[in-house]
Amino acid sequence: MKKTVRIGTRDSQLAVWQATLVQQELLKHGIEGELVYLKSDGDIDLITPLYEMGVQGVFTKTLDAALLNNRIDIAVHSMKDVPTQLAQGLQQVAVLPRASFKDILVYRGDELALFEELGFVNGEWAMSSNSKFKIQNSKFIIATSSVRRRAQWLNRYPHHTLDNLRGNVNTRMRKLDESEWNGAIFAGAGLERIGLRPKNSIDLDWMLPAPSQGAITIVCRDGDNIAAEACDLLNDTSTATCTKIEKDFMRVLMGGCATPVSALAIQKEQNIHFRGNILSLDGKEKVEVEYTVPELQSNNLGNTAAQELLAKGGDKIIAAIRNV
Repeated sequence: MKKTVRIGTRDSQLAVWQATLVQQELLKHGIEGELVYLKSDGDIDLITPLYEMGVQGVFTKTLDAALLNNRIDIAVHSMKDVPTQLAQGLQQVAVLPRASFKDILVYRGDELALFEELGFVNGEWAMSSNSKFKIQNSKFIIATSSVRRRAQWLNRYPHHTLDNLRGNVNTRMRKLDESEWNGAIFAGAGLERIGLRPKNSIDLDWMLPAPSQGAITIVCRDGDNIAAEACDLLNDTSTATCTKIEKDFMRVLMGGCATPVSALAIQKEQNIHFRGNILSLDGKEKVEVEYTVPELQSNNLGNTAAQELLAKGGDKIIAAIRNV
């Protein structure tokens, strides 16, 4: 066993929290870890919307290069940031137990007025058709840099305005506080992990998450058996199975930051329940699929679901997005 495992991480508060968790979990098995801090292109450019940056892995490629150059032994990522195809020479060696997969809305202003606007009554979400009826003349502004969140929000609230919001979670929370926006959308797990989720927030139970949202993954070089064996001790089989299905679904659809693809697989007893969708960029068109299959028959579920979605009209949505 190596004396110390060099753990690569972005230097944002959330990324460091995730890498520190891996460091602590390895130490429980008697394996020392040292954090190595790196800054990605996605952390440097905080202006350009993610879907306009024209590259998959904008938050991961710097760590990939450090791995391939033997500057670090493992890299820790939010799994939703990892491209469906890893860089040549790298392998996924562990997926940690998943936290919340939900998106949340952090809001400002009059809570009662906002809840009425959104159709959120007594802690329950109204049907989207009812919400759409109420907001024909809405002046609400919601912020997000995610094309997936943007499309799902506009599908439900077509008369709202969506504004761009970039930066790490701390920066985005500060920008929201300083803005005139009515709210901004975040991944619940990110804020909860570092203790930043405010009271003025609600779960967007109707919004389907990004594939593998809420999961943390560890990557190392191909052939580094020592690092792979160490990290395998941290692998959560159920989370790894579900996130693989979601990533397979995304891979078939060629999804990335510029494509509004959502997917969620949940293991319930001996079954896997899967939901997936794709939307047009303006949220006006949506194609959905849903499956429940025995876990032992779920190995190809992501591919199967994606092929059905394409046959139901998802192919036309993808073609239109590529022509934009």
